[in-house]
Amino acid sequence: MLASGYGLVEGPTIDTDGSLLFSDVLGGGVYRRSVDGAIDTVVPKRRGVGGIALHANGGIVCSGRDIVHVHDRETRTILHIDGVAGWNDIATDKGGRVYGGALRFPVFDPNAEPVPGEVWRVDPDAGPDLVFDDVVHANGIAFSPDERTMYASDSRAQRIIVFDVDRRVRHDIDAAGYGTPDGMAVDEAGAIWVALVGGGVGRFTPDGRLDRRVDVPSPFVTSVCFDRNDLYVTTGGHENPEFKGCVLRATVDVTGAPIFPARV
Repeated sequence: MLASGYGLVEGPTIDTDGSLLFSDVLGGGVYRRSVDGAIDTVVPKRRGVGGIALHANGGIVCSGRDIVHVHDRETRTILHIDGVAGWNDIATDKGGRVYGGALRFPVFDPNAEPVPGEVWRVDPDAGPDLVFDDVVHANGIAFSPDERTMYASDSRAQRIIVFDVDRRVRHDIDAAGYGTPDGMAVDEAGAIWVALVGGGVGRFTPDGRLDRRVDVPSPFVTSVCFDRNDLYVTTGGHENPEFKGCVLRATVDVTGAPIFPARV
């Protein structure tokens, strides 16, 4: 246990100094846990931050109503799409492009009619580009180590989308029997580690086979990230206050794939 007592923790990201960035989607704010355990506020009050990435010029990129770059207390919008209710998880590639999952309905409103969203990309030298659509509830996004495959969680559809970047075709991994897929990370062997609401953390091989599971002392597992062999896990609400909106760490026998800074 590294931190607890938040509302809905998301977006775990390791900074260059080894500190851990994370957000509280419902309570608001982006936070940093230093290697000595101290926790500071990086972006106060901002709600709906489902994804965080480092920026090559300093500061962070984070989601919310739009995807923004926050640096030295200045906020710059880097991706806005009309009609999008908010952005959830984000990812980056070697070229510094930013990918974001667009939400087309208020996902925390139990009476809202689900409207499928999309995954978009913004390039340093070009405008927004639609990567693929038909994502009911966009969540985790990650790339294979060679970046030829993109993975994305669709929580409401209980599937993991597998997208061939070169051919621009996709197929789905059915996750209904394992839990609801949320945030994800990829290891150096190309396997996908997926936060599964109701199912801990599952490691899926690229062909969709679940080959191991990490038990988590909370049913509401929201996201994961790697720092070498350390696996960081975030959670949402829990009836036990000790596990309400927390950050956990475990050591595993594989290393996470490299993550690159944004350059947009």
